Amino acid sequence: QVQLVESGGGLVQAGASLRLSCVASQLTFSQYAAAWFRQAPGKKREFVASISLSGGSTRYADSVKGRFTISRDNAKRTVYLQMNSLKPEDTAVYYCAADTSRVRVESSLADYWGQGTQVTVSS
Repeated sequence: QVQLVESGGGLVQAGASLRLSCVASQLTFSQYAAAWFRQAPGKKREFVASISLSGGSTRYADSVKGRFTISRDNAKRTVYLQMNSLKPEDTAVYYCAADTSRVRVESSLADYWGQGTQVTVSS
């Protein structure tokens, strides 16, 4: 059974950094595009960042551009989200997603999703 398991969330103060990880199992990870999404209380899930199969291409939401970095290590079947200069408005549950189609994964239509990890940023 395919699983995506996120970790690295927590409670931090504004301006701090966190690195989220998402480990995939039971799939050939190098054949999947990946993305991070987030959902704050009372809000819709929103796209944060995506990365191509090889990691050579990345895309970011305007709200996180310049502060967040997505990367991947296919040998470890892991995608990362380095989050710097965190703001209270970054508070959300963060989900990773994977799909063979980058278009699908960016459109929130990915075949596989993790269970989420909570990030809370205090002011």
